[in-house]
Formats: sequence, C-alpha cells, structure tokens
Amino acid sequence: MDTSAKTFKFKTNINCSGCVAKVTPFLNEAHGISHWEVDITDKNKVLSVHSDGITEEEVIEKVQKAGFKIELFNQ
Repeated sequence: MDTSAKTFKFKTNINCSGCVAKVTPFLNEAHGISHWEVDITDKNKVLSVHSDGITEEEVIEKVQKAGFKIELFNQ
C-alpha cells in the first residue's frame, strides 16, 4: 500500500446531484486523484479527495474552475 496517499477534506457549496455532475469532469480529468466523493447530505457539503499525488491547492483550483466555493475543512 502506498503510504504517501492522503485524503483531503474540503467544505464546499456543491449541494445537489446537478452540482456534482458539473464538477465531475473537472475532478475526473485531474491527475493524481484516485477517488473523490461529495457528501451532499452533510451541512458542510464535504468533498473528500483521495490523493494519488494531487495537492490540496490543485483540488481547490479545479473546483473553483468548475464555479464552486471550496475551502479546507478542518474537523
């Protein structure tokens, strides 16, 4: 198992399946993401990204390009 793999969590305004569909191509095209998901039932709309090399800053840039607000989520 790759010990350098990390999971980043972000607070977003991705709040419905339509929003998820809009951000999907941006995150799917990003190199270094092994898996991602958004919990639209959580009040913070938490985006979890399982990194395979992508940085937190790169994830933020991708989501902002898709037109959404995003910030690091510290639980």
